[in-house]
Amino acid sequence: MEEINFVSKEKGIRIDAWLSTKMKEHSRSYVKKLIDDKLILVNGNVVKANYKIDFNDQIIVKLPDAKLLDVVAEDIDVPILYEDEDILVVDKPKGMVVHPAAGNYTGTLVNALMGYCKESLSDINGIIRPGIVHRIDKDTSGVLVIAKNNKSHEILSSKLKEHDIKRVYVALVHGVIKEEYGKIDAPIGRHPVDRKKMSVNTKNGRRAVTYFKVMERFNCHTYIQVTLETGRTHQIRVHMSHIGYPIVGDTVYGRKKEKFDTKGQALHAKILGFVHPTKDKYMEFEAAMPSYFTELKSKLTNEK
Repeated sequence: MEEINFVSKEKGIRIDAWLSTKMKEHSRSYVKKLIDDKLILVNGNVVKANYKIDFNDQIIVKLPDAKLLDVVAEDIDVPILYEDEDILVVDKPKGMVVHPAAGNYTGTLVNALMGYCKESLSDINGIIRPGIVHRIDKDTSGVLVIAKNNKSHEILSSKLKEHDIKRVYVALVHGVIKEEYGKIDAPIGRHPVDRKKMSVNTKNGRRAVTYFKVMERFNCHTYIQVTLETGRTHQIRVHMSHIGYPIVGDTVYGRKKEKFDTKGQALHAKILGFVHPTKDKYMEFEAAMPSYFTELKSKLTNEK
């Protein structure tokens, strides 16, 4: 574990703010995490993030060693939309799990990233989720951003927390939506009975906001564009089911039997936009519509 020593020449500044100016390669949120983990000492004592420094404070910062990524690297082809020294933007295929978990220790996006990037991935989320800033479900296809270093990871995570990343999805839902636009503002939490599922939960849920726009109507279905304000687990799937328009192919939150074999929900993460973590430049990426989605739309069009 590396140690960095400082002697303060200022007074009255919060320790987290002061250190973030001295350690510019790390964000303030990272500094706060070090404080929370008791890895920052002032005059030999553990302090809180709101501690205000005094003249000649002796400050020790302990930087934990990076953990070796204990994930099997695999040669799996994943479409790359953009890459530089800080980030990697990919188009995740439908059916691919993002990171290893029970029952899925190989064939995941992380396994593919380890094979492609080797050790050039952030390790903030530990050895199982290197580089993973945000996730989409196994059967949701589309665009994801990967952090190749911890600084980029911290900045992107902060933008996600502040709802400062543009996320646009498209979906096919059961039923014909009459409204042109809609907003769903309903808290999401664990299902009170089935703990593997999420649900609209007014008692224990967290605020969740989804906006949708009708793009095309069919006989019994609607093609919609969805924009997220928040990013709760299964948010779009839960919200659309909640208002009576479940996503086609979603047998968890929608219909148990489907006319079309979509092999999971017809949901695609189409657009991702954000200010680059180091270049301070807005960038927007779009993942092309997968073939199963366009084929299903064609079938619905022919049914009109």
